[in-house]
Amino acid sequence: MPASVRPPSGMPPSDPRASGPVPSDPRASGPVPSDPRASGPVPSDPRASGPVPSDPRAPGPVPSDPAAAGPAAGPVPARTAPAATAERRWPAGVELAGRDGAPVVVLGASLGTTRRMWQQQLGALGERFRVLSYDHLGHGEAPPAPARCTVETLGRHLLAVLDALGIRRASYAGLSLGGMVGMWLAATVPHRVDRLALLCTSAHLPPAQDWRDRAAAVRAGGTAAVADAVLARWFTPGFAARHPDRVADYRAMLTGVPAAGYAACCEVIAALDLRPDLARIRAGTLVVAGAGDPATPVPHARLIAAGIGRSRLHVLPDAAHLANVEQPAEVTRLLIEHLGGAP
Repeated sequence: MPASVRPPSGMPPSDPRASGPVPSDPRASGPVPSDPRASGPVPSDPRASGPVPSDPRAPGPVPSDPAAAGPAAGPVPARTAPAATAERRWPAGVELAGRDGAPVVVLGASLGTTRRMWQQQLGALGERFRVLSYDHLGHGEAPPAPARCTVETLGRHLLAVLDALGIRRASYAGLSLGGMVGMWLAATVPHRVDRLALLCTSAHLPPAQDWRDRAAAVRAGGTAAVADAVLARWFTPGFAARHPDRVADYRAMLTGVPAAGYAACCEVIAALDLRPDLARIRAGTLVVAGAGDPATPVPHARLIAAGIGRSRLHVLPDAAHLANVEQPAEVTRLLIEHLGGAP
């Protein structure tokens, strides 16, 4: 998530970066048995409707689609978020910044990171948008993840956060696990997503047992037990050699994630298969892949782009899983261009 960032037991393949093929593209790979370095989420029936609870910590049913009454005359503008005040308290694990009254952009993070992973994009995005960055359940300052967690659980948590802030429609950009939540959101409640950006992510990241094994390893030894392998997938060797301080910062971020939360989100990815839902995504979508990403390789991005009607694919050279960290200026430029922000 990346991952991103889509474990013990089982014999690993000869190439430690490869795993199972993505359907229709034999070049694809997913997480490696015994190798925890992939990051990288199966939605429940997205037709459920009903009110979203006001408490952002409690997942609840998705609100019904107001577009069901008939075709819309045009796109619904993103609802602006309330302005920050000294008295206002945001939901736990949420940061809201940028231009008051501007269209809202939501930023979803990778597995094993917090909302801080977007810090290099916040300044430029905040000049054009109201920017909401948030922590996944079980990460950062968010509430704990439930023992049984799915991508729907994570998506409904975000919907409850948006409802608590009075945001009915927003654009969404997510990396790795954040991208998986974004796909679920755009397919399940399309009337709430304006534009969509999916970075270094996957709609299906088998084998599931590897994710269950990784969850077990983290529950036994904490996220420190998988840190070396995960960091090797997050950054290219060249970036790691040039920026050891940045790698150390992200190691601290990863090892600060509670074992229970990280493990629960590994099991989200184990159960994930969003491929049948891609055709329901109506938002204009930018799909970004890192050319050197061993966690969610380029064929995963191609599959997503092929499955979404209004999409385009951009491959970043010299980037592994956390492409927004390795290529911050280019990722920021792509997001601004796609999301339509004018200074």
